[in-house]
Amino acid sequence: MVVIAEIFLSAFFTVLFDKLAPGELVKLALPEGIPSQLETLSSKLEMIKAVLSDAEAKQIAEESVNMWLEQLQDLAYDLDDLLDELATEALRRNPMMAQPTQASNPSMLRKLIPACCSTNFTPRAVKFDFHTSSKIDEITERLQDLLKQKSDLNLMNAHPGGTTFEITGDGRPRDTCSLPDPGFCGREKDKQAILAKMSLAGESGSERFRVIPIVGMGGIGKTTLAQEIYNDEEVKNSFALKAWICVSDKFDEFAITQRIYEAISLEPRDFKDLNMVQVKLQEMISNKKFLLVLDDVWNEKYGKWDVLSRPFHAGAPGSTVIVTTRNVSVASIMRSVPDYHLDGVENEGICSILAHHARGWQNFDAHPSFKETGEAIAKKCKGLPLAAKSLGGLLRTKENPSEWKEILNSKIWDLPAENDDILPVLRLSYHHLPSHLKRLFAYCSLFPKDYEFDKHELVLLWMAEGFLRPSETHKEMEYVGFQCFDELLSRSFFQRSKTGAESRFLMHDLVNDLARHVAGRVCFSLEDKAESNVQHRRDSLLKARHSSFIRHEYDGSQRFEAFSRVRKLRTFLPLPVFKRHRWWPHFYLTNQVVNDLLPQLHLLRVLSLSGYEILQLPNAIGNLKHLRYLNVSGTRVEQLPESVSELYNLQTLLLRDCSRLTKLPTDTRNLINLRHLDIAGTEELKEMPVGLCKMASLHTLSKIVLGRGLKVNELRDLSNLRGVLSIIGLQCVMDAQDAREANLTSKQGLEELEMVWSSDFDDTRNGMIETEVIELLKPSTNLRRLEVKHYGGVEFPSWLGDPSFSQLAHISLSDCRHCTSLPSLGHLPFLEKLRISGIQGVKTVGNELCGIDWPHVRDAFPSLETLEFVDMVSWEEWSTNLSEDDGNFRQMFPRLRELIIAGCPNLINISLPRLPSIRVLRIKR
Repeated sequence: MVVIAEIFLSAFFTVLFDKLAPGELVKLALPEGIPSQLETLSSKLEMIKAVLSDAEAKQIAEESVNMWLEQLQDLAYDLDDLLDELATEALRRNPMMAQPTQASNPSMLRKLIPACCSTNFTPRAVKFDFHTSSKIDEITERLQDLLKQKSDLNLMNAHPGGTTFEITGDGRPRDTCSLPDPGFCGREKDKQAILAKMSLAGESGSERFRVIPIVGMGGIGKTTLAQEIYNDEEVKNSFALKAWICVSDKFDEFAITQRIYEAISLEPRDFKDLNMVQVKLQEMISNKKFLLVLDDVWNEKYGKWDVLSRPFHAGAPGSTVIVTTRNVSVASIMRSVPDYHLDGVENEGICSILAHHARGWQNFDAHPSFKETGEAIAKKCKGLPLAAKSLGGLLRTKENPSEWKEILNSKIWDLPAENDDILPVLRLSYHHLPSHLKRLFAYCSLFPKDYEFDKHELVLLWMAEGFLRPSETHKEMEYVGFQCFDELLSRSFFQRSKTGAESRFLMHDLVNDLARHVAGRVCFSLEDKAESNVQHRRDSLLKARHSSFIRHEYDGSQRFEAFSRVRKLRTFLPLPVFKRHRWWPHFYLTNQVVNDLLPQLHLLRVLSLSGYEILQLPNAIGNLKHLRYLNVSGTRVEQLPESVSELYNLQTLLLRDCSRLTKLPTDTRNLINLRHLDIAGTEELKEMPVGLCKMASLHTLSKIVLGRGLKVNELRDLSNLRGVLSIIGLQCVMDAQDAREANLTSKQGLEELEMVWSSDFDDTRNGMIETEVIELLKPSTNLRRLEVKHYGGVEFPSWLGDPSFSQLAHISLSDCRHCTSLPSLGHLPFLEKLRISGIQGVKTVGNELCGIDWPHVRDAFPSLETLEFVDMVSWEEWSTNLSEDDGNFRQMFPRLRELIIAGCPNLINISLPRLPSIRVLRIKR
C-alpha cells in the first residue's frame, strides 16, 4: 500500500467562508452580477463542507478519496487567489475601506489614490470585472464536478456536534532546554555500557583518543542518550575539555573544526583556512583529556574524517569522541571500538515516557482507568522514545479514558511505515492536531533538516500566507501566531535550539520527514531530489504553491528553470531567512531572475531576496498585488521602486542592514496594511517620507528619521508599536508640542527606545527646547532599554530614574555634553547595566546618582551588575559622603560585578563604600 500525503482542508474552508461572508462582500462593493455568482459558489462549497470530515477520515485508507481531496485543495487555492484579487482591486479603487477613520478627510484620501484609480469606471475595471466573472464560472464548474464525484465515493454528511479541536489553556508550552530530558528513562543499561567503553576508571594509555559510535534509527534516542552521558557528573570530573557539535548531513571539515575550537574556547573566531584552525585546535587540546560529541553524522568518506580527526591525536590518553549516526557505514570509518547499536526502549520504559509526557506520572500503576489503554498505546510506539514523547503531548489534552481508546483504535496504526521513517504514531499526532495547526506545521516542510528557524520570522511568514486569522477574542494575528507556535512546541513538533538563542527552534529529523509527507505537492524545495521521474516532478510542480531553497554563492537562471512552470507559486523563500553570523558571505542572484522571472509570479505572497548582492528591484515588483511579505534585508539596494507603495496588501517590509539604502518610496504611507517595517542598520537613510501616521497598523517601526517635513508627532496614531524604536534627528523638533502629541507613554508595547539628536552641537541647537522635548517624550513604563545620544539640554528629564520604570534593565547616556549633573537612577529596581559617556559638564558625582532621598531607601542600584564611565573629561570627584559607620548607611551597588572608568583624565578622588560583589575593575586613561 502506498503512503499518501494527508490533506486537511477544514481550516482552509473556514478562511474561505469568512471571505465569502455577506458582510465581507458588502465591504468590497463588487460589480453587478458578481455577488450572485459568489453566492452560488458559496452554496456549493457548503455542500462540499458537509462531507469534508468524512473525506479527511477516509483518505488514509482510500486513495481515490485522497485524490478527490487533492483536487479540492487545488480548487480552494484558486478560489482563495480569486477572492484575494477581488479584495485587492476593491482596495485599489477605494483605499478608504481599509482605514475607515479617514472617511472624514476626503482631501487626504484623494492624495492617497493614484490618478488612474480615482474612478471605478475605467477600461481596466471593465476588463477586470469580465475576467473575474469568467473565473468564478470556471471554479463553480470544477466544484460541480467534485460534487458529482462525492456520491461515487460514498462520502457522508458530518454529524451535528462532531468533534472539534481548539487551542486550550493560554497556549504556553512547558519550558525546555538543552539539558537532559527529565523524563529520561529506560536507558540506564545503555548509559552504563557506554561509560564502560569510555573506561573512566583508568586508561591504558595505549591510544590518544577513542571513537565510540552510537548507531540507531532516527528518533530512537541516540542524541538523548549522548546528552545524558555528556552531563553525567563522573564524566564532567574526568575530562578537562568538552564540546558538543551537531554535524548533520553537511560534513565540512573546516566549519566543524572551527565550531569545535569555538565550543572549547568560548570565543568566536573567523579563521581564514583549515590549516590555521587545526593548528590552533591542536595547541588548545595538547596533552589535555577531552570529550567531543559529534551528533548526527552522515559522512561516509574516510578522507574527510581523517582530516577532521588529525588535531585529536594531540589530546591526552583517554580522550573520547562519541558519534551518533543512523548509518553503520558512517560508524565503520570512524570507530576505534565496536559500534554501540541502540535498540528500542523496552515497553516499561516507553510506558514511563508516555505517562510522564501525557500526565506527569512515573507510570500508569496508580491510575487503573488509564493503565490498560496506556500500555496498549505504548506498545504501538514500537520502542521509539520520540514517538512516546510526541504521542504523550497529544494525550495531554485528552482527559477521558474513552478518548485514549479512540486513539488506540485509530486505523492509522495499521499503515505501513514504508521506507520514509515516518512512523504511524507521528502521523497520528499530526492527524489529531487542530485543523488550523495542520496547515502551519505542513508549511514548515520548507525548512531543511537541522535548519534553525526563528520563531518571530515564522509567524510573519504564516501571517503573510493567510494562515492566521484574528481570533473571536479580537487577538491580533501576531498573538494568534505565537499561540499556535507554542502549541506545536508543546506537542513536540518543534524543539528549542541548543545554541541558547531563545527565539530559535528546529524540528527533529523524523518530524521533518512527517512535515514533508503531509505537505505533499503543495510545498517543494529545489534541493529535494526525491522525485526520480522527471515528468512526475514536473507534474508535481504544477500543483506547488510554496517553495524554498538554500542560497548558493551564485544563483543563476538555470537553477530556477522549474519556476517558469509554477505560475501559481505563493512563496519564494531563500534560506536562511535571518543573519546567523557576523560574517555574512556574498550571494549573487542573476538579474534574469530578479527582473524577468519574479514579476511573472503574480500570486506571490512571500518574496525574500535577503542576503543577495542585488543593487535594485525592478519597477514591475509593484505588480505583485498579492504580496504580503517582502524581505530585502542585507542587500545593496539604494532605494526601492516607487511602485512598492502600490502593494496595498503588504504586511511586512524588511530592509534590515541595507547599508546603502538612502530613501523609501515617496508614497510609503499608501501601505495601509503594513504591520512591520524594519529599517535597522540603514545608516545612509537620512530622511523618511511624511504620512507615517496613516500607517496605523504598524507594529514594528525600528527607526524614524525626522526632518524634511516628517515630524515626531507622526507617531501619535501608531498605538500598536512594539519592540524597538529609534527616533533619529530630534534636534529638528522646534515645537515641544509635537513631542507631547507623539504620546510615547501610550506605546505600551515598546521595549527598547533610542533618542538621538545630531552630534553637531552648533548654534542652531536650542537647549531649552531640547530639555522640554525630552521631558515630553516620556515613554511607557514597560521600557526595558533606553539610549540617549547627543542630547543638548543641561539636565535630564524628571522621569528618568522614576521607580515606576521597574522594567528598565539597560541605560546608556552618551555625548550629552551640556548636562551638569547625572540623573537619579538608584531607585530603578532591575537596572542591570548603566553606561555614561561623554557628559563633559559633570565635575562631581555624589549621592544624587543614588537618589535625593538616598539615606531613606533600602538599597541603591540593587540589581546593577555593570557600570561604565567613559570620556568624562571634566569629572574630578566621585564620593558618596557615606560610610559603613553611618547610622543611615544602606547598601550601595550590592551586585555590581564590573566597574569600568576610562578617559576621565581629571578624576582624582574616588570614595565609595565597600563593593561586595566586584569581580572586574578597569581604570584607564
